[in-house]
Amino acid sequence: MLNYRNGLDEMPSYDGVEKNYRVKVNANESTLSLPPAVEERVMNRLALLALNRYPNEEYYSLVKQIAQNFSVDAAQILLGGGSSEIIEKVFHAFGGAGRKIVYPQPSFSMYKIYAKAADADGVPFDLGRRFDLDADAFIEKIRSVDASLAVVCNPNNPTGNALTPEQVEHIAASINCPFLLDEAYVEFYGRSAVALVAQYPNLIVARTFSKAYGLAGARVGYMIAQAEVTRMINKTFMPYHLNVLSLAVADVVYQMREEFIPRMKMIIDERERMRARLKALPGVKVFPSEANFLLIRLARAEELKDYLESLGIGIRYFSPTAFGLKNCLRISIGTRDENNEVFAAIENFLEVGAT
Repeated sequence: MLNYRNGLDEMPSYDGVEKNYRVKVNANESTLSLPPAVEERVMNRLALLALNRYPNEEYYSLVKQIAQNFSVDAAQILLGGGSSEIIEKVFHAFGGAGRKIVYPQPSFSMYKIYAKAADADGVPFDLGRRFDLDADAFIEKIRSVDASLAVVCNPNNPTGNALTPEQVEHIAASINCPFLLDEAYVEFYGRSAVALVAQYPNLIVARTFSKAYGLAGARVGYMIAQAEVTRMINKTFMPYHLNVLSLAVADVVYQMREEFIPRMKMIIDERERMRARLKALPGVKVFPSEANFLLIRLARAEELKDYLESLGIGIRYFSPTAFGLKNCLRISIGTRDENNEVFAAIENFLEVGAT
């Protein structure tokens, strides 16, 4: 008989199985591959890799770049397999039996899973009717449960709204526990709180290459915190936990990150164009977004999801039991042509219904 760890059977899991959609706007990925100039340099870099060696050089090359960009010491940077691994390790570092981790809901669905995996008690904090986070009430919740860690996704996934750096600072200054700020979508917002790390030793910022830089398949992310914090969290990582291929690609991408700025601007412009068009449709509520997606609400959300899937278009539908997300759909922003096709399909559904 196989004796699994106690509680493993009750662990929630993340469903990553997807259909082969013709238009894929359901996962907040970049809809574009690398810019040609970046791709050329990546291929040249990969051809020179020594696959028989552990990835020390590539790891520290990327760490040095990130540290220089943010004017921090290299000891303040840790790399991980996407920001997801960074978050998981932070939860592990500050979790444990009887400890409480506070996070908003609705937000990134993995927070609940990571808390349970860390043997901690996940304590959700309900966002407001418009998905706003009441910073003072959040602070009070953190204090009242004597939290060992507080987490905020900023901009928030899947709602798209964001705290200002001033609100982030207010939280960091008002709590005694570590404060993890998940900035997976911050490039589309433009207001990072990384500069606050120097002043607040409890602040940890997680970032990723998966969204704005189109490296979801490479799985590379990083965190910025004060050096003593990174030293301790580094103990939760296994040796050589990132492969040399992903590190080399991310290193080149970061060297050439300015090549991605026009793409980020395109996504932001398309987001606002789509938001205005969707707002004009009858019965559709569109929430403000500072990310690379839009959240909408309409009465026939599940029917619309099925209709779009019949056309080969994949969007994110939320279970009716998901807190605050009943009748909600999340639409990642694609190219202009993809967005036009998605909008035309939604408009047609609302006009004539699914057939």
